[in-house]
Amino acid sequence: MNDHYYTVNPNSAHDVRRVKFSVLGNELMFDTDAGVFSRDGLDVGSKVLMEALPELHGRVLDLGCGWGAVGVSIKKKWPEIDLVMTDVNQRAADLSKSNLALNRVSAQVLQGDGFENVEGKFDFVITNPPIRAGKQAIYGMFADARDRLVDGGKLYIVIRKQQGAESAEKYLNTIYGDVERIAREKGYWVIRCAEPAVE
Repeated sequence: MNDHYYTVNPNSAHDVRRVKFSVLGNELMFDTDAGVFSRDGLDVGSKVLMEALPELHGRVLDLGCGWGAVGVSIKKKWPEIDLVMTDVNQRAADLSKSNLALNRVSAQVLQGDGFENVEGKFDFVITNPPIRAGKQAIYGMFADARDRLVDGGKLYIVIRKQQGAESAEKYLNTIYGDVERIAREKGYWVIRCAEPAVE
């Protein structure tokens, strides 16, 4: 069976490489490896997602963190946030831990499927979801996130239009009271989901 980036324990031979990029005003470096998503560097979707985020505060979850591109970058930008990162892929979670240290920031890193090992509620849940895991898996993540937001909390998602952004937006409108497309760039949509404020 072929490995996917959402495989729990990839069998791919290790091939660690170091990548560098600038995002959110910081120069960062990361180690990546075979068997993880976007091992050649920062993917376009994650960059579009990060550039669309508001100022972050409070407790933040990077859901499906991969090797840490988003989590490490937002922690470097907003060091006061209480960041939790999680991924089903053990190799990715291990890379996230080492990449936090490499960039001199800290966060809690968990290995698990979706919210499996995640506790508590969040002000922000941020995800570049594992599209290739299938609609059922990612829609489950979107629904589970609703129960993990504090009052006033928000979910931010990036999806390519050609990989189902429109149908995902329709689905999100069935479970969240306030859904807005806040950015559209290079074929990617960034969608913000929240419950409407009580008047």
